[in-house]
Amino acid sequence: MILNANHLFIVNPKAGKGRTLDIIPKIRDIFDGHYENCTIEITKYPGHATIIANEYTSKGNYRVYAVGGDGTLNEVLNGMAGSSSFLGVIPYGSGNDFIKNIYVKKIGDDIINDTINGNVQVMDLGKVQNRFFLNISSVGIDAEVVNNAIKLKKNPYISGALAYLFSVIITILKFKSKEIEINIDDKRIKINSTLLSVANGKYYGGGMKVAPKANLKDGYFDICLVSKLSKIKMLALFPKLINGTHDEIKEVSFYRGKIVNIVADEEMSLNIDGELIKSKRIDFSIIEQGINFIVPVMYRQGE
Repeated sequence: MILNANHLFIVNPKAGKGRTLDIIPKIRDIFDGHYENCTIEITKYPGHATIIANEYTSKGNYRVYAVGGDGTLNEVLNGMAGSSSFLGVIPYGSGNDFIKNIYVKKIGDDIINDTINGNVQVMDLGKVQNRFFLNISSVGIDAEVVNNAIKLKKNPYISGALAYLFSVIITILKFKSKEIEINIDDKRIKINSTLLSVANGKYYGGGMKVAPKANLKDGYFDICLVSKLSKIKMLALFPKLINGTHDEIKEVSFYRGKIVNIVADEEMSLNIDGELIKSKRIDFSIIEQGINFIVPVMYRQGE
């Protein structure tokens, strides 16, 4: 264990249906009495993780661990972006999509020790509407799927995977595509869009591989654009997203860019690492080498 560092664990007690609280004794066991190096903070309300992260990292350098899901990770990121501290995630949420980019082992108790002992790599950040994101932000049917899945996950009898499955069905029945204008660097596109994802990482929505070629360190977004689809093709799209084979659908196209602007006549649902907002204009930019990220000991080679 890296003892010559300050370790800050920000725990979301509601993530993973409360499983995160069971991790606290395991963290303390790993530190085995060296508690002067270990601080554990439990969030009390939405957005609290951002406040905690900012409070600590504005005063010193920490290895900061978001203990929860992708939403918790995003909150912590937004509290410490621009600091010299290091960010890591102990993924005990319902989706845990970001970790799939860097960790091949099944998520279990090993992830705690592997992350605490992890190495630091410099990765890119996305920025949208003055908010930072590590993984993927999107507009369209997938954002609506996230919105409906959040509601379904409040049911204690519905798992994260089932929530996404049910949400896909519900959303397809109700969804209508929208006319939008997209600018990707110097390329302008007007389209009736079903889905637009702006990706730094590969996975979202509980394991869908929307951006198979995305690289967290190449300085570019990978953009997946899907034009208007029939209900039947919408149903066909999601299984292919899971496998990363959606390029087989003729309405799907891919682009790469550093700056992306989207404009529509009506408000669009915007998904930012699992968090949702609405806007008529959305502006993305890539921040190259924007975050020092703690990669668990067992990580994907060559990415």
